[in-house]
Amino acid sequence: MSKSLPKRSEDYSLWYNELVKRAGLAENSAVRGCMVIKPYGYAIWEKMQRQLDDMFKRTGHQNAYFPLFVPKSLFEAEEKNAEGFAKECAVVTHYRLQTDPDKPGKLRVDPNAKLEEELIVRPTSEAIIWSTYKNWIQSYRDLPLLINQWANVVRWEMRTRLFLRTAEFLWQEGHTAHATAEEAVAETRQMLDVYAQFAEEWMALPVVKGVKSENERFAGALDTYCIEGLMQDGKALQAGTSHFLGQNFAKAFDVQFTNKEGQLEHVWGTSWGVSTRLMGALIMSHSDDEGLILPPKLAPIQVVIVPIYKTGQLEELAERIRPMQMGLIERGISVKFDDRDTERPGFKFAEWELKGVPVRIAVGMRDLDNGTVEVARRDTKEKMNLPLADIVNSVDQLLTDIQTNIYQRALRFRETHTTRVDTYEEFKQALEGEGGFVVAHWDGTSETEERIKEETKATIRCIALNEPDEEGVCILTGKPSPRRVYFARAY
Repeated sequence: MSKSLPKRSEDYSLWYNELVKRAGLAENSAVRGCMVIKPYGYAIWEKMQRQLDDMFKRTGHQNAYFPLFVPKSLFEAEEKNAEGFAKECAVVTHYRLQTDPDKPGKLRVDPNAKLEEELIVRPTSEAIIWSTYKNWIQSYRDLPLLINQWANVVRWEMRTRLFLRTAEFLWQEGHTAHATAEEAVAETRQMLDVYAQFAEEWMALPVVKGVKSENERFAGALDTYCIEGLMQDGKALQAGTSHFLGQNFAKAFDVQFTNKEGQLEHVWGTSWGVSTRLMGALIMSHSDDEGLILPPKLAPIQVVIVPIYKTGQLEELAERIRPMQMGLIERGISVKFDDRDTERPGFKFAEWELKGVPVRIAVGMRDLDNGTVEVARRDTKEKMNLPLADIVNSVDQLLTDIQTNIYQRALRFRETHTTRVDTYEEFKQALEGEGGFVVAHWDGTSETEERIKEETKATIRCIALNEPDEEGVCILTGKPSPRRVYFARAY
């Protein structure tokens, strides 16, 4: 099973693709560029969704749902946004099929069923949502309007990879309207903090919070904030974005409100989102050559119990194990009792290792008679014999320890793969070495950013919020630079 996985050191991309499939997370579908998320993978996404949704609601947001289709006239109302997504749009032009008279048993598009106006399959929902907000907002009393949507979107990708880049993917998109620019910026920053907290506390993924350069900014935004994680192959991955839209969409869709002084103003907007790309980040930041390593907080199965028995013993063994199993469940721990009689224990060990279950308990009659069980942790592969009498407390603490260890290991990796350089030669050497984040001075121009990208394939991942001002000179042009920025090759 896991023995046949490619090695990360030999072919990281192949390792990733094979792991996603063999661990039962997702697979390619009959629709080119789209994926089927399998039950085990979807269970992880559900846990992500549930926690994020709770965090959104604690910050005052409500869920709603808006149409999948966007009339072209609405989509093109905000020109920068339309231009930014135009090449990725799927477009509906007809509304009916008919029997093909030239090909019995086949169908064709009815040429008489052409839509009067084409419909865009949403690549993002700003257009349809802001056209709706025009009807919802009249007065300052209607603000702030804090709405989130869980949905699917379509962006027509030519080169796809499971979870990381697919033509259709799942996500959430928040869209909020405010009375002042200050409130909108505060919202943008607040949701960035929510994403960072989720990534670090639940995904065990350390992230850099920052602002995107103008070249990397969301089309139609004044500022794009982001969280950037570092994967084990030294490439960065954008794990979430939060956009300050200014009044761009409010003006495009004429969303105005009467302020407290009785004057009409355009509202100020934000949008923010994360997607199933988080699944890719989870896999690539922690897993190893034997399979997944899942942080306990997001693992669908946190503990698997594998009984070790002789013929005729299973029923009695299961009965004796049940108090331990129920004690773990009552503590809120998800448990799988693997009582399959079609597979040997060694096969089960390898399978659950591949699937990244954080804790494995192997127990037989002799163990129970001795009052101990064998416990193995997935992150370090350490095995230990623990007293059965206190097993629930021990496993509960072990899950906490594993969550912490996975985060600290990823943090150490990021720290050892973050390089500060002062020259363009050092910059290129760092990228060609182990990769990672390269922190360097940049003169602030799009031209320099584009040239660096063309020559090295590295982009500015963000202007980090915690990076102090530091006078220097650009690594490429030698022009003055007020601070360093984070570069990396990225997904």
